[in-house]
Amino acid sequence: MEVLVMITTESSKSNALRVAKLLIQKKLAACVSIKQIFSIYEWEDFIEETKEFEITIKSKPEFKDDLIDFLHKISTYDLPQIIYKKYYSEMKYYNWLNKVI
Repeated sequence: MEVLVMITTESSKSNALRVAKLLIQKKLAACVSIKQIFSIYEWEDFIEETKEFEITIKSKPEFKDDLIDFLHKISTYDLPQIIYKKYYSEMKYYNWLNKVI
C-alpha cells in the first residue's frame, strides 16, 4: 500500500503552521509534521545559513500534482523545496490515511 511523503520548507513557524493547516483543511494531506532545521545552501552566488521549518506531508500518491501546485502558490519562497517519494505503508496506517483524505 503506497503513500506519498512530500517535504517542503518555510521561513517561519507561523508560515509552516499556516501551510500545514490548509493542507489538512483542503484534504490534501492526512498528516503534516513540522520541525525546526538549520539549512546551509547556495542562493544567487552566496552561501546562506538560516533557520527554517521543514514540513513533511503524508498523502496519497494521486495527490502529487495537486500538492505541488498548491505549494507553489502558497510558499513564501521564490523557489520552494518540493521533494517527494512513494513509500510502502503498514495496512492500518494506510487505511486511516485513505479514510481521512
